[in-house]
Amino acid sequence: MKLNVIKNRGLWWGISSLIILSGLASMVISWNRPDIRAPLRPSLDFIGGTRLQYELDCSKPGNCDKPIDIAVVSEVMKAQDLANSSIQVVDKYGVSIRTKKLDVGDRTQLEAALTQKLGAFDPQKTQNDTVGPTLGQQIFQQGLLALIVSFAGILIYLTFRFQFDYSFFAFVALVHDVLITAGIFSILGLVQGIEVDSLFIVSLLTIIGFSVNDTVVIYDRIREVLSLNPEASIDQVVDDAVNQTLTRSINTTVTVLLTLSAIFFFGGETLKYFALALIIGFTAGAYSSIFIASTLLAWWRGRSTKKEDGRRKMEEGINS
Repeated sequence: MKLNVIKNRGLWWGISSLIILSGLASMVISWNRPDIRAPLRPSLDFIGGTRLQYELDCSKPGNCDKPIDIAVVSEVMKAQDLANSSIQVVDKYGVSIRTKKLDVGDRTQLEAALTQKLGAFDPQKTQNDTVGPTLGQQIFQQGLLALIVSFAGILIYLTFRFQFDYSFFAFVALVHDVLITAGIFSILGLVQGIEVDSLFIVSLLTIIGFSVNDTVVIYDRIREVLSLNPEASIDQVVDDAVNQTLTRSINTTVTVLLTLSAIFFFGGETLKYFALALIIGFTAGAYSSIFIASTLLAWWRGRSTKKEDGRRKMEEGINS
């Protein structure tokens, strides 16, 4: 089967635009939500504070007769002067609370108040994490700096290795992959309460490296075919290059996704959303290498050739 990427490029661009716009809309909504105030729901790694997780002790008779009511938890938080906290019920009998930084006395008082309203908690499943606001801000700034440096390094390297238009559209594909991953996590933050932490920054850096690898392989093939057939149509060259590298791209991506899926399902809570970000980003990266970076390059080269031909004909008409 031969894939005609150029003929249907409007479809590929439309699919990407729809997903990216949905993610951007979600980011705007998240920014205006009083309990988020950011494009993506940030974890304690970035904003600082205390996160508490409690789970009812179902080994005690009558302790788990009914699931935890989030409205009851909200009332307790208001009574403790913690009304602006983020509350999420986990698996019916657990509750996760993110709030301002609490000392030991505050945490003990809050746990006692929740126990009185909800029932006894299992001490073996109680968790608390505290991060200071200065450390959280420092982690966010360093993560953002790492992303900017990575983008700049890749752009400079590709500009030296290829012509500028190649590197520019490879850069567009990288931005595409990052926006899709961030947008889907923004949506998950709204509907599922999923937070992004420092591992999310690591996943974005990994996605950037993986995505550009596939794009470079296709660009190498396009450049090779063009050097052998300089008069060939750029659309035909891109179609041929994509189809010649398609099997390699699919095999590489599927192999990596199988490993990441295993980590997602069996790697535990710490690595679960890190693996999910990589699954989304690697899938978007394979898609953008085949359907976005190559088709944009063909569109730009075709447009430039038409302009050059028009200018040449005009000059010939004037001289004659």
